[in-house]
Amino acid sequence: MASSAPVPAPEYSPKAREILLCAIDLVAAGGYHSFSFADIADQVQVRKASIHHHFATKPALVRAAVALHREATQRGLQMLTEAHPDPMARLVAYCRYWANCIRDANPPICINALLATELPALPEEVAAEVTRHFAELEAWLVAALRQGASEGSLQLAGSAAAEAALFMATVHGAMLSARAAGDPAVFWKIAKLATDRLQPR
Repeated sequence: MASSAPVPAPEYSPKAREILLCAIDLVAAGGYHSFSFADIADQVQVRKASIHHHFATKPALVRAAVALHREATQRGLQMLTEAHPDPMARLVAYCRYWANCIRDANPPICINALLATELPALPEEVAAEVTRHFAELEAWLVAALRQGASEGSLQLAGSAAAEAALFMATVHGAMLSARAAGDPAVFWKIAKLATDRLQPR
């Protein structure tokens, strides 16, 4: 597996950013193997050679797209932390965020949840970026769970790390279940259970 050490976020031109956002949409729609540079060229109205000018290969493009998505997620998590000092409110807000995204199909799913299902077949640089996303999300969840447990606002059945892993599995599994059912409401029905079970009894 390629190293997941942090790399400086590059500055993208408006056209490169448009290409990246298109790639994110296409990954969310069907996964890594569902599209080609030709599909992006059609949607962004550029020649394939122009895409190669910005991103030499498909793995380089998707790695950059996942990194962009991951960085946006980190900013969003920081905003949730600042907006919700109470850990339970923070976790509910996280689930609500994704419930609204899935309902509005904007985006219809976390692309890392979808790419994780393809992990064994992904190029190493893409897989490393996906793995880094989940490590960062787990760290954020562990911090919230530990805070809630110490303050008495959350009741954990296991360690904070184990509970974080269970929470991630439930929420991301709920995304896939909602897609399989063709019903965005399925996500919230499942995700709500992930927070309800943490309520002190």
